[in-house]
Amino acid sequence: MTQPPFPTAASTAELERGQVLAPRFDANGLIAAVATDAGTGEVLMLAWMNAEALRLTLDTGEAHYFSRSRQALWKKGETSGQVQKVVELRVDCDQDAVWIKVRPQGDGGACHVGFRSCFYRVAEDGELKERP
Repeated sequence: MTQPPFPTAASTAELERGQVLAPRFDANGLIAAVATDAGTGEVLMLAWMNAEALRLTLDTGEAHYFSRSRQALWKKGETSGQVQKVVELRVDCDQDAVWIKVRPQGDGGACHVGFRSCFYRVAEDGELKERP
């Protein structure tokens, strides 16, 4: 039997205050990942990671994610050139979400629709309006 890629925290105290990375993946084996621009702080995207994507991100220094719609691992920028170089990776207090500060490569975009950020629309007067 192979070892799990990440340990399980032995206690709440270890999970919340300990030094061991013990991510808590959901029932589908995923953890939410928020990517922000390391220079500006702008939120670029929200994606999902499975254990393999998180491990690859930590090992390579480039963001990897898991596509829920395709049920497949993907390296950000593999086809678009919008690679995300990881500057820092943080976990939240109960280790069920990660925050990745990245330096976007290529044209600096993150969104597959062509925008710099996936959060390019504002809810205003009951409608969504594009804002760069």
